[in-house]
Order: sequence, then C-alpha cells, then structure tokens
Amino acid sequence: MEIIISNSSGVAIYEQITSQIKSKIISKELMEGEQLPSIRTLAKDLHCSVITTKNAYEELEKEGFVKTIPSKGIYVAKINHEIAKEAEINKLENLLDNAINFAKVNNISKDDIIKMLNILYEED
Repeated sequence: MEIIISNSSGVAIYEQITSQIKSKIISKELMEGEQLPSIRTLAKDLHCSVITTKNAYEELEKEGFVKTIPSKGIYVAKINHEIAKEAEINKLENLLDNAINFAKVNNISKDDIIKMLNILYEED
C-alpha cells in the first residue's frame, strides 16, 4: 500500500494517512476484508511515529472504514461506497464554501479562484 507523506503540506501526518487510506477504500483499490499493515509496520514504512499511525487507524475505525480484530489485525470494513463518497464530497463542499467566503471578504474574483484551483489541482 503506497502512502505519500508531505512534511510541508500543513496537514497533520495522521490526517494525510487517514485521507489516503479512505480514498483507496472508496475507489476500491483496497477491498473489503483486506488486511492493512500493522500500526508498527506502517509507522516504519512511512518513517513516522507509532502514535501517528495509531491515531490514523483509530480515526478510520471511528468513521467505519476499518475494523480491528484483536490478535489478528486491522481490516477494511464493509462500507457503502456511495454513502462514503457522498460524505467526502460533503466535506469538500464545506471546505470550498469556506474558501469562497474568504475570497469574497478579500475581494478575490471568481476567475482568480478558478485559476488557482486549476493550478493547484494539476500540481499533484
């Protein structure tokens, strides 16, 4: 499982891990029942702390994306992909709404926002 961490993104590492695993589950790159790396293995692979990966897995479990089976491991949970994707879209809409409000307060035009969005979207 490939996860890319950026120390300069301004987003907490556990949130980057959580987001990327969720995306892989929603896109069905990770399938229901598939075992994920252990907390320690993932921390070692990503060169981050065990606490960071533990927090990511706890968040994923709280949101219903994974389930922990004691003495066995962490597995992708059964989810309704449409509901999960809709929830992610809703989060994005809220973020964009905040950005638009910020732009309006600071007299940033819609055209400038679209240009910025296109540039940022193409960077990754």
